[in-house]
Amino acid sequence: MHNVWKTAAAAISVAALGVSPAMAEKVTFTLNWVAGGDHAPYYYAQKMGLYKDAGIDLTIETGRGSAASAQKVGAGTSQIGLSDMAGVLLFRGKGADLVGVMNVYANSPQGLYWLKSSGIKSVKDLAGKKIGNPAGDGARTMWPALAKANGIDPQSVTWVNIDANAKLGALKAKTIDATTSFYNLHHVFSRELGDDMGFLAWKDAGVNPYGNSIIVNGAWLKDNKATVDKFVKITQKAFADCVKNPEPCIKALVEANGALLYDNEMTNWKLVTVLMSDETSRNVALGWHDDKRMDADYKLVDEYLKMDKPYDIKTAYTNEFLDKSVKMPAVSAPKF
Repeated sequence: MHNVWKTAAAAISVAALGVSPAMAEKVTFTLNWVAGGDHAPYYYAQKMGLYKDAGIDLTIETGRGSAASAQKVGAGTSQIGLSDMAGVLLFRGKGADLVGVMNVYANSPQGLYWLKSSGIKSVKDLAGKKIGNPAGDGARTMWPALAKANGIDPQSVTWVNIDANAKLGALKAKTIDATTSFYNLHHVFSRELGDDMGFLAWKDAGVNPYGNSIIVNGAWLKDNKATVDKFVKITQKAFADCVKNPEPCIKALVEANGALLYDNEMTNWKLVTVLMSDETSRNVALGWHDDKRMDADYKLVDEYLKMDKPYDIKTAYTNEFLDKSVKMPAVSAPKF
């Protein structure tokens, strides 16, 4: 597998005017949050030397939420980032220079969690309640859309700033009434809360925009198309490879992030693959942003959150760097 990837990386490098490792360009890639199963392909590609062989000296930087990573990329302090695409559309309307170059979550990963014993049964029951999550979390950006779609005032809840690792503890202690989390961590909530776990996927509550996408700074993109092309193609192939054969990918992730547990991140990754799969990713290309869906997402964000300054949605993303021969393999949801 290593030799095959080496050959692919070399071909990409040649296609991009033969940038050699000695001339490697320094690039910072800011994650949406701390490393987890959903980030395994990046660490796999890095361990295999694929970015380096293509002339990219990549630094993978821990994030502090989708909103925070979008802001860093928009400001140009990071060249590449991972961020919730709906939030990206909103920030672009505020003037942030952001362009999506590869979709990761074809389905919204956002979910609401609460204790059934609290009496909460739906989004409407959250009025007057406390929702805890990090200040830079993308769920806060999109909350008004979910609230309005379910007939409650977005201002009727109180947001409590807590660290991501404190969500379960705060929920159990009842210092918050609900929290948000990505579906790839569903197994953790299920294990810890058992039969008392209340859950609602945002996609089942009327809000299903594209989730995390790889974004780049627009100005940097104009001057570094060859670098973006190499990064996207390597990453796209790494994602497809990790779906087919996840073990070496999770191993690379855990090796690079010593606090992670292999079995936990493997389950995390398998849940991620469910989020990645839709008709477009399976039949057009893995990572592809569908034009009609992006237009619908723009309208959703504008309707519920209001764009500061309207713009042409087609300037907010591009599929030009994706290899259409790389498609999302078939997957099934894990049982636990």
